[in-house]
Amino acid sequence: MAKKRVWWGDYRTTEYASIDAEATIAVLPVAAIEQHGPHLPVSTDTSIMVGMLETVIARLPDDLDIRILPVQAVGKSNEHLHAPGTLTLPATTLVDAWTELGLSIARAGVRKLIIVNSHGGNEEIMGIISRELRVRAKMLSVKTSWQRFGRPAGMYTELEDRHGIHGGDVETSLMLHFRPDLVDMGKADNFISNVARAEKEFALLRHTGTHAFAWIASDLNPNGVVGDALIATAEKGRLTAEHQADGFISLVKDVRKAKLTDWLS
Repeated sequence: MAKKRVWWGDYRTTEYASIDAEATIAVLPVAAIEQHGPHLPVSTDTSIMVGMLETVIARLPDDLDIRILPVQAVGKSNEHLHAPGTLTLPATTLVDAWTELGLSIARAGVRKLIIVNSHGGNEEIMGIISRELRVRAKMLSVKTSWQRFGRPAGMYTELEDRHGIHGGDVETSLMLHFRPDLVDMGKADNFISNVARAEKEFALLRHTGTHAFAWIASDLNPNGVVGDALIATAEKGRLTAEHQADGFISLVKDVRKAKLTDWLS
């Protein structure tokens, strides 16, 4: 049986001449290279992205036509510049570059795009890009991230679900599943978040959410990471990856089902 092609670059230019704009969905993966504390590599967000895409590909139904673009490994990570090894690009540069990628996708005849993210610092940029592509190329552009698909019920503590946003149980478990060779559990710790302190001291003011102030990673914890990495396991990482991959595939099915003429004026 021939291996299913899912990568944008695996198709010949002549094959893009017969694109079905309703059925073909481009996927733009955006990630980061940035500090993840003393126990995880700076490649964590990119390694998680690659691992998640591989999980999706292994579970993808044959009738879904996705074209995955090259992983954008460097994102907006200036909130981590206090730590050596972090790579970042200006927000304006990323908006311009990723919008141009989207316009290239549209020129190939693909009108549906999912931008999938593995780094929180890219969130605002994704929204700007999606609106630009709607306005300039009449594309159905959807922005999402792996973590938006949730986690298996009861797998992580309530505190971890609320505060463990960077280098804690979730990301460490995923890395133990995808790239255990890069994890140093001897340097893992329970990295307490200042978000819990803000919840006690303020009625509305928070680091994230409805009334949020801008922060850098060391504002959350001196190590630049938050969450309990000590309790991470590869099994939790595997189950989380499968859960989120299935959620992503459900989104792909929705995007395929959404007719351009019905949802775009």
